Amino acid sequence: MTTTVLDHPLLHHKLSLIRDRKTPGSLFRALIEEAGLLLAVEATRQLPTESVVVETPLERTGTQRLKSLDPVLVPVLRAGLGFLPAFLQLMPTAKVGHLGLYRDHDSLVPVPYYRNFPPLLEARPVFILDPMLATGGSASEAVRQLKAAGGVNLVLVSLLAAPEGLARLQADHPDLHLVVGAVDRQLNERGYILPGLGDAGDRLFGTA
Repeated sequence: MTTTVLDHPLLHHKLSLIRDRKTPGSLFRALIEEAGLLLAVEATRQLPTESVVVETPLERTGTQRLKSLDPVLVPVLRAGLGFLPAFLQLMPTAKVGHLGLYRDHDSLVPVPYYRNFPPLLEARPVFILDPMLATGGSASEAVRQLKAAGGVNLVLVSLLAAPEGLARLQADHPDLHLVVGAVDRQLNERGYILPGLGDAGDRLFGTA
């Protein structure tokens, strides 16, 4: 598994505000989207392109464009929706799938409840959007479901990761590419990332 940790001063600044328990919900949502935009730039670095020739106002020149088959964005519900606007801002023609998973609070096992993916996953770059990589159970299940549906070129994008989640993905999906904003210290006994930022879904949607 290849892991890219985005070391960027703008992301560090935004993450300091995202972590702060006093940050109100409206600002938290805006910051998650802004952080998602920074992560999206890094996550899309390896998108395949093809050579084209265009006419500038002065002359013909060769340049690069994305290949015609649009990428796929798959936010893991709920918290993954916080990253979706940023990725669509950069790739407005991307197809959007949805994957519903919730974590049983007692067993910490991911429970699927909804799945809807675009066609031709095997031929498209697929970006899985899930801001928190904690135990790795939900992320591993998301990757498993996309592989089962034909996905091959998969990138998982998270804002925070715990070492336990990274180890789980390395064991389950060594072919995965992961882009994260920061790797935190550990999980607590309830499976929350420390120091973390709390429950991303609850803070995004005001359900805390």
